[in-house]
Amino acid sequence: MIAQEIITQLKSFATVERKKQNEYYFKTGPGQYSEFDQFIGVRTPKIQSIAKQVYQHIGFDEIEQLINHKIHEVRYCGLIILVYQYRSGNQHKIFDYYINNLQAANNWDLVDCSTPHIIGDYLFNHQAQLPLLDNWAISGNLWFRRISIVATFAFIKHGDFKPTLNISKILLHDQEDLIHKAVGWMLREIYKKDSNTCKTFLEENYAQLPRTTLRYAIERMQEDERQRYLKGVF
Repeated sequence: MIAQEIITQLKSFATVERKKQNEYYFKTGPGQYSEFDQFIGVRTPKIQSIAKQVYQHIGFDEIEQLINHKIHEVRYCGLIILVYQYRSGNQHKIFDYYINNLQAANNWDLVDCSTPHIIGDYLFNHQAQLPLLDNWAISGNLWFRRISIVATFAFIKHGDFKPTLNISKILLHDQEDLIHKAVGWMLREIYKKDSNTCKTFLEENYAQLPRTTLRYAIERMQEDERQRYLKGVF
C-alpha cells in the first residue's frame, strides 16, 4: 500500500530533536491549541519531497489514510499530495474532495500549506461559490475560520482584495490569536500590492482591530509610519 510506504518513509526521516522543536513551536502543552496533536519530527522539505514523488500514483482511498492519520506530518504529506494533484489537473474533483475533508486541516500549517492553493485558487475561478468563505468565517471551528481568511491569499495574488477585506471584517471580533495573526498576514499581503487599500481598512476599523492583527498588517511600513499606526495617529 502506498500510504503505508509513505508513513514508513516519513518515520525514517524523523528525529527526536525536530520532534521536540515541533512540539514547542506548535504549542502542544496542556490547554494549548495542539495539545492532542502528535509529531514525530520530520522537516517540511522532506515531507514535500515525498509528496512530489508519489502524488501521481496515489488515489483518494489511500490519501484518506494519510489526511486522517494521528501523526501531524502524515496529514501534512497527504494535504501536499492534494495540492500537487490539484495543480496537475482535475481541479473540480480535488476541490470537492478537499472541502469534504476539511477536518484534516486541523492546525495552522496544514491550513496554510493547502488552502490558498486549492480552495483559494478554485474559488477565484468559480466565484459563484464565494459564500463558502462567509460560512466558514462564522464557524465555531477555529481551523475553518482560518481557512476562510487564508483562502483569500489567492485573490490577493491576482489583485482582488474584496474577499480578504470582507472576511477580515467578519473576523474582527474573533477571540483566537491564530485568527488575529492570519487576518494581519493577509492585510500585510494587500499592503505589499496596494498600501492605500490596506491603510484605508486599518483606519476605518482601527477601534476594533486586535493588536496582533494591526502589528502583523503594518510590518512593511516605514518605522515612523508604523509607530503612528500603532498609536492610531493617521
